[in-house]
Amino acid sequence: MSHLPAPVLESLSVPTIAYPRGRQTLPATQTWAVVLAGGEGRRLRPLVQRLFGDDRPKQYVQLLGPETLLRQTLDRVERLIPAERIVVVSRAEHARYIARELGGGSAPRVLLQPEDRGTSAAVLFAAHTIRRSDPEATIAVLPSDHFIREEDRFLSHLAEVVTIVERHREWMVLLGARPSNPELEYGWIKPGTPISETSDGLVSRVQSFLEKPSLETARRCLANGWLWNTFAFVTTLPALLDAGQRFLPAIDTRLRLIDAFAHSRREDWVTRQAYALAPKSDFSRDVLAQCPTSLAVSLLPPLTWSDLGTPRRVVAAAGSLAVRPSWMTAGRRTVNALTTVMQQSAADMRTCR
Repeated sequence: MSHLPAPVLESLSVPTIAYPRGRQTLPATQTWAVVLAGGEGRRLRPLVQRLFGDDRPKQYVQLLGPETLLRQTLDRVERLIPAERIVVVSRAEHARYIARELGGGSAPRVLLQPEDRGTSAAVLFAAHTIRRSDPEATIAVLPSDHFIREEDRFLSHLAEVVTIVERHREWMVLLGARPSNPELEYGWIKPGTPISETSDGLVSRVQSFLEKPSLETARRCLANGWLWNTFAFVTTLPALLDAGQRFLPAIDTRLRLIDAFAHSRREDWVTRQAYALAPKSDFSRDVLAQCPTSLAVSLLPPLTWSDLGTPRRVVAAAGSLAVRPSWMTAGRRTVNALTTVMQQSAADMRTCR
């Protein structure tokens, strides 16, 4: 397990964190963030190569301004959670990108996975690492490559969900987006019985979860009030580890073995062995789609969200900004090359209205 220079994980006594502009606060407890940054972004590689001349994964690219998507995500999260309680999970191959992103100043803890074993391993690797310092932590799991235009609104909602999970520590609460089209590439969530509420709406049990449905099924989901899975969620460490033991025993068991060698000379070797033997697993498919009884969903407030998974979504997001990124104004040749993509982009924006 490779670590870049960062604060050591430790339990801290931290006061209540004021939300920007005084609109919201997080509980005076140990709330952590896990930022997932290990994806390869293969669908965007051609666009990145064309615009920037290399094939970096999208989270390390300045797609929507002077900062990379990862830096934008960290800046957003740090408005609620201090850097010493943020864990970035990436991969050893990304070490050079991470080093450039986090040089100087306060920095989160970085976990570099030796191999790609999917999102399940990334989530559980972070969970087991945090458990060594804060076994009762509340955790917000957030992807590093999302576009959220109304950040204040999103953070306010996230803070409310954290507060709800603090009161109901067995819950895993997904942040669901209201869909605008029959998307085939993402999970669809059917809300069930309401169990709580935020200032924006209900928090409901998840009645059904479908990962990458057919077009016909996606159309039915859209017509019947299902939500998109953003893959952002809040839960407690005990609840997350319980889900790992129940649904991902082959991964969880191997990652637990690392604990006995933590901070020793053999930790890196044991971590490599754990990953070499662990199966590849997708957290949405292998955990969320099983619909554990503790799974709930909170509808995001009206805001503009995109997962930036395709070139069309990137262009749509960039075109919606008041100050457009430099590549959109770099010259007529670049803009002309993207005109067709922009014309097809409207349906790909996640505008949750």
